[in-house]
Amino acid sequence: MAFVTEQQIQKFHEDGFLVLEEFFTTEECDAMRKQIHKIIADMEVPPHCRTEFSTKEEEQLQAQGSTDYFLTSGDKIRFFFERGVFDKKGEFLVPKEKSVNKIGHGRKLGLENPVVVQSMYIFKQPGIGGEVTPHQDATFLYTEPLGRVLGLWIALEDATQENGCLWFIPGSHTGGVTRQMVRAPPGSIPCVQFLGSEQPYEDSQFIPVPISKGGLILIHGEVVHRSELNSSNSSRHVYTFHLMEAKDTIWSRENWLQPTPELPFPSLYL
Repeated sequence: MAFVTEQQIQKFHEDGFLVLEEFFTTEECDAMRKQIHKIIADMEVPPHCRTEFSTKEEEQLQAQGSTDYFLTSGDKIRFFFERGVFDKKGEFLVPKEKSVNKIGHGRKLGLENPVVVQSMYIFKQPGIGGEVTPHQDATFLYTEPLGRVLGLWIALEDATQENGCLWFIPGSHTGGVTRQMVRAPPGSIPCVQFLGSEQPYEDSQFIPVPISKGGLILIHGEVVHRSELNSSNSSRHVYTFHLMEAKDTIWSRENWLQPTPELPFPSLYL
């Protein structure tokens, strides 16, 4: 178990992210992967709900943003898939355990430890794991007034430049949030829309942040980050969740993700 020092806290404030190696044991990582494999083995997704996941704005609006399967995933376990894994009839072209891009967003996915806002298991399969384009987590999760979002990104396998580690623009969290994804008016298609504009970034601004199995990356909600395609023969599985500052803030009703009476956002501490 790693402990955060004052120097590390300062570095987090400077860079917008912090790497903590060996935060979880190999056994803890394997236990999380084992439970996820069981969830996939029991997976049943109707063809009309088989959504290909993307972080590109236009594709988000056309796929996730056009269906209640995405919007109502806050208190459920939902599956989102890689590109090209279905035929024209929506049937699997690959084994289903290799078809999944991510599982989210329900806090039921908390592996017996529910978290505050959002919980996801993200896959990158050998040779097909999709890229995640530059973004800020606070684009998708925010309060009124704007509060802090903290991402916790747990490497359940080694994350390298070859299989899709994260890349960051250090210090980019000081520039503010450039756009927000909000719910569109009821009855609209797509169901979500973006306010603001996506900013251009130069490749030279990003630095790779590889991390070993069991490591944890703390991610400031406004730091710009991305990951590349998995071009290797190794998978890269990650468990990640987000925490939201609750003190003196109100969860925006414009968020795509909303708590429900059956599963409200639990508090990490009081």
